[in-house]
Amino acid sequence: MSLLDKIKKNSTIKESGILSESKFFNTKDLIQTPVPALNVALSGKLDGGLTPGLTVFAGPSKHFKTAFAMLLAKSYLDKYDDAVILFYDSEFGAPQGYFDSFGIDTDKVIHTPITDIEQLKHDVMSQLNGLERGDRVMIIVDSVGNLASKKEVDDALDGKSVADMTRAKQMKSLFRMITPHLTIKDLPAVVVNHTYQEMGLFPKAIVSGGTGIYYSADNIFIIGRRQQKTGSDVSGYDFVINVEKSRFVREKSKIPVEVSFEGGISKWSGLLDIALESGHVVKPSNGWYQVAADGTDSKKFRTKETYSKEFWLPVLADATFTKWVEDHYLISTGKIMQEEISEEDIAEAYDDIG
Repeated sequence: MSLLDKIKKNSTIKESGILSESKFFNTKDLIQTPVPALNVALSGKLDGGLTPGLTVFAGPSKHFKTAFAMLLAKSYLDKYDDAVILFYDSEFGAPQGYFDSFGIDTDKVIHTPITDIEQLKHDVMSQLNGLERGDRVMIIVDSVGNLASKKEVDDALDGKSVADMTRAKQMKSLFRMITPHLTIKDLPAVVVNHTYQEMGLFPKAIVSGGTGIYYSADNIFIIGRRQQKTGSDVSGYDFVINVEKSRFVREKSKIPVEVSFEGGISKWSGLLDIALESGHVVKPSNGWYQVAADGTDSKKFRTKETYSKEFWLPVLADATFTKWVEDHYLISTGKIMQEEISEEDIAEAYDDIG
């Protein structure tokens, strides 16, 4: 018996295994969305998507955070016929009509109202302990931003007005407990959260809930918003995904997703900004766009006309565009030590110093 086999056999943890053969690293689930720009934000790839673990959408009110969670839930249900959405609801800002607008089968959604962090922690851990790898469940929490701690609720009932010092500790405990289960059991969790502005001359948006959520999350997106206008009328919004933390995408990346009042989420959101930066789409004159690979005599498109398969399929089929996106957004996986240093190199360096 080799030393590797001996150590593996002696382990008291049944999931122990050789890293190169580990199912936790080599067989991660991938939930592709119908919006390529959102796939880029989630994974750094146009054909990527959501992976198991904790993903957080944070931002002010009415910044499309719940809608992003709904879009991911729809994508999960589309991939797996037997999938279930476990929806923890503290804000009741997503009525059944909201699910219906995304085409989500509400017969596959377990709706669980929650009033405090401890209640959420107890129930979600009970659910996770009863699940196994291969069970198709997505957890959504909407939201943790306004969840009180049990102590805060009890103090209010008792007529006390003392400050609650337990909330951040309970929040950290919640995410510390669920994170390993999500990875081991190959489950995605999407959490909606709030932000607040830090004090200072140049205030920065901070994700509420303390450090626990930062340590545990695979992705933290802070959602910004800018208006779309037709003439002087607001016709929709660009919701800008600011990558605050990611295990896959370069932090501080900004990826817009366009939502119009009439048409909803655009499948081709954000691609125009990306393709203009990469040079795969050019702007020959104000308000007109061309696919660069088609040459200067190619068809010109107005902005609205670029929201079409005719415009985007040639770009998405271009391998150089796919490579540019991955080079631009993916975290590098190259060697940290670019070259080996020998004892002779070290000795030579000391001689030079001397």
